[in-house]
Amino acid sequence: MNTLFLANANNGMSSMWTIVIFIVLIALMYFTMIKPQKKQQQKKMEMMNELKKGDNVIMIDGLHGRVDSVDTKDKTVVIDADGIYLTFSRMAVQQILPDKTATAEAPATEEKAEKPDSEKQVEEPAAKPEEDKPSKSSKESSPKE
Repeated sequence: MNTLFLANANNGMSSMWTIVIFIVLIALMYFTMIKPQKKQQQKKMEMMNELKKGDNVIMIDGLHGRVDSVDTKDKTVVIDADGIYLTFSRMAVQQILPDKTATAEAPATEEKAEKPDSEKQVEEPAAKPEEDKPSKSSKESSPKE
Protein backbone atom coordinates (compact mmCIF):
# COMPACT_ATOMS: atom_id res chain seq x y z
CA MET A 1 0.00 0.00 0.00
CA ASN A 2 2.83 2.42 0.86
CA THR A 3 4.59 1.72 -2.44
CA LEU A 4 1.40 2.56 -4.35
CA PHE A 5 1.14 5.88 -2.48
CA LEU A 6 4.81 6.73 -3.21
CA ALA A 7 4.39 5.87 -6.89
CA ASN A 8 1.38 8.22 -7.19
CA ALA A 9 3.24 11.03 -5.39
CA ASN A 10 6.23 10.71 -7.71
CA ASN A 11 3.97 10.70 -10.78
CA GLY A 12 2.21 13.85 -9.59
CA MET A 13 5.53 15.69 -9.31
CA SER A 14 6.51 14.88 -12.90
CA SER A 15 3.15 16.08 -14.20
CA MET A 16 3.69 19.34 -12.31
CA TRP A 17 7.05 19.82 -14.07
CA THR A 18 5.39 19.12 -17.41
CA ILE A 19 2.84 21.87 -16.77
CA VAL A 20 5.56 24.34 -15.73
CA ILE A 21 7.63 23.60 -18.85
CA PHE A 22 4.52 23.96 -21.02
CA ILE A 23 3.74 27.38 -19.49
CA VAL A 24 7.36 28.52 -19.97
CA LEU A 25 7.26 27.47 -23.65
CA ILE A 26 4.02 29.40 -24.22
CA ALA A 27 5.51 32.52 -22.57
CA LEU A 28 8.67 32.20 -24.65
CA MET A 29 6.65 31.87 -27.85
CA TYR A 30 4.58 34.93 -26.93
CA PHE A 31 7.60 37.16 -26.28
CA THR A 32 9.59 35.99 -29.32
CA MET A 33 6.84 35.76 -31.96
CA ILE A 34 3.51 37.32 -31.10
CA LYS A 35 4.55 40.52 -29.30
CA PRO A 36 7.09 41.71 -31.94
CA GLN A 37 4.55 41.02 -34.69
CA LYS A 38 1.94 43.12 -32.88
CA LYS A 39 4.45 45.99 -32.51
CA GLN A 40 5.28 45.83 -36.21
CA GLN A 41 1.59 45.80 -37.14
CA GLN A 42 0.89 48.77 -34.85
CA LYS A 43 3.79 50.71 -36.39
CA LYS A 44 2.45 50.04 -39.90
CA MET A 45 -1.04 51.22 -38.88
CA GLU A 46 0.44 54.47 -37.55
CA MET A 47 2.27 54.94 -40.86
CA MET A 48 -0.99 54.37 -42.77
CA ASN A 49 -2.77 56.98 -40.64
CA GLU A 50 -0.01 59.55 -41.36
CA LEU A 51 -0.23 59.01 -45.13
CA LYS A 52 -1.11 62.27 -46.90
CA LYS A 53 -1.16 63.81 -50.35
CA GLY A 54 2.30 64.51 -51.76
CA ASP A 55 4.16 61.77 -49.86
CA ASN A 56 6.65 59.70 -51.85
CA VAL A 57 5.94 56.02 -51.25
CA ILE A 58 7.13 52.56 -52.21
CA MET A 59 4.41 49.97 -52.76
CA ILE A 60 4.67 46.30 -51.79
CA ASP A 61 5.41 45.31 -55.39
CA GLY A 62 8.29 47.85 -55.60
CA LEU A 63 6.42 50.60 -57.46
CA HIS A 64 7.67 54.09 -56.56
CA GLY A 65 5.24 57.00 -56.77
CA ARG A 66 3.69 60.03 -55.15
CA VAL A 67 0.38 59.98 -53.28
CA ASP A 68 -2.25 61.89 -55.24
CA SER A 69 -5.18 61.32 -52.90
CA VAL A 70 -6.14 59.27 -49.84
CA ASP A 71 -9.67 57.92 -49.36
CA THR A 72 -10.18 57.04 -45.69
CA LYS A 73 -13.72 55.79 -46.30
CA ASP A 74 -12.71 53.10 -48.81
CA LYS A 75 -9.20 52.74 -47.34
CA THR A 76 -7.61 53.32 -50.74
CA VAL A 77 -4.86 55.55 -52.04
CA VAL A 78 -4.29 56.91 -55.56
CA ILE A 79 -0.63 56.85 -56.63
CA ASP A 80 0.86 59.05 -59.37
CA ALA A 81 3.68 57.07 -60.99
CA ASP A 82 5.10 59.40 -63.69
CA GLY A 83 1.67 60.54 -64.89
CA ILE A 84 -0.04 57.16 -64.49
CA TYR A 85 -2.66 57.20 -61.73
CA LEU A 86 -3.19 53.87 -59.96
CA THR A 87 -5.54 53.04 -57.11
CA PHE A 88 -4.30 50.73 -54.35
CA SER A 89 -5.41 49.61 -50.93
CA ARG A 90 -3.73 51.66 -48.21
CA MET A 91 -2.20 48.47 -46.84
CA ALA A 92 -0.28 48.05 -50.13
CA VAL A 93 2.04 50.91 -49.10
CA GLN A 94 5.26 49.39 -47.84
CA GLN A 95 7.27 52.50 -46.98
CA ILE A 96 6.90 56.27 -46.90
CA LEU A 97 10.07 57.93 -48.19
CA PRO A 98 11.42 61.13 -46.61
CA ASP A 99 11.01 64.39 -48.53
CA LYS A 100 13.88 65.19 -50.91
CA THR A 101 13.55 68.94 -50.29
CA ALA A 102 14.08 68.54 -46.54
CA THR A 103 17.12 66.32 -47.05
CA ALA A 104 18.57 68.62 -49.73
CA GLU A 105 18.46 71.68 -47.45
CA ALA A 106 20.18 69.96 -44.51
CA PRO A 107 23.50 69.15 -46.28
CA ALA A 108 23.67 72.68 -47.75
CA THR A 109 23.64 74.21 -44.26
CA GLU A 110 26.21 71.67 -43.04
CA GLU A 111 28.59 72.57 -45.87
CA LYS A 112 28.42 76.25 -44.93
CA ALA A 113 29.26 75.43 -41.34
CA GLU A 114 32.19 73.23 -42.34
CA LYS A 115 33.77 75.74 -44.73
CA PRO A 116 35.48 77.89 -42.07
CA ASP A 117 36.87 74.71 -40.46
CA SER A 118 38.39 73.59 -43.75
CA GLU A 119 40.13 76.98 -44.14
CA LYS A 120 41.64 76.59 -40.68
CA GLN A 121 42.90 73.14 -41.55
CA VAL A 122 44.69 74.50 -44.60
CA GLU A 123 46.48 77.14 -42.52
CA GLU A 124 47.57 74.76 -39.74
CA PRO A 125 49.71 72.39 -41.86
CA ALA A 126 51.62 75.39 -43.23
CA ALA A 127 52.54 76.39 -39.67
CA LYS A 128 53.80 72.93 -38.68
CA PRO A 129 56.78 72.77 -41.09
CA GLU A 130 58.04 76.10 -39.72
CA GLU A 131 58.02 74.61 -36.23
CA ASP A 132 59.89 71.54 -37.47
CA LYS A 133 62.68 73.60 -39.09
CA PRO A 134 64.12 75.01 -35.83
CA SER A 135 64.13 71.57 -34.26
CA LYS A 136 66.04 70.18 -37.24
CA SER A 137 68.61 72.99 -37.07
CA SER A 138 69.17 72.32 -33.37
CA LYS A 139 69.76 68.65 -34.17
CA GLU A 140 72.18 69.64 -36.92
CA SER A 141 74.10 71.98 -34.63
CA SER A 142 74.67 69.37 -31.92
CA PRO A 143 76.46 66.83 -34.18
CA LYS A 144 78.81 69.58 -35.49
CA GLU A 145 80.08 70.34 -32.01
